[in-house]
Amino acid sequence: MENCLECGEKIIGRTDKKFCNDGCRNAYNNKNNQDSSNLMRNVNNKLRKNYRVLAEQKFIEGKAKTTRNKLISEGFDFEYFTNLKVYKNGAEYRFVYDIGYKLLEEDWILLVRKE
Repeated sequence: MENCLECGEKIIGRTDKKFCNDGCRNAYNNKNNQDSSNLMRNVNNKLRKNYRVLAEQKFIEGKAKTTRNKLISEGFDFEYFTNLKVYKNGAEYRFVYDIGYKLLEEDWILLVRKE
């Protein structure tokens, strides 16, 4: 017989069991996944915040124009985006899910929404 990986109690039942009950299994897995879960949770929260900030802009026919300072003041973090698309003409758009932005001259930003 084996002992529970979480609490050390003797395990009763199947020979391939690693935990004495679901509570120990959950506690063990939560401890082992805590660091990666915190990182992923923080990144996902920043992406969600960025998406909300972009989605609240006034789009007309799938496009909007704003400034870098306005987005930053609303909590946008330019370090976090989901993908980068470079077109043949060299235009570079960073996307947060389905909303992309292109950095323009003099602090301006062009926003586009994929439809």
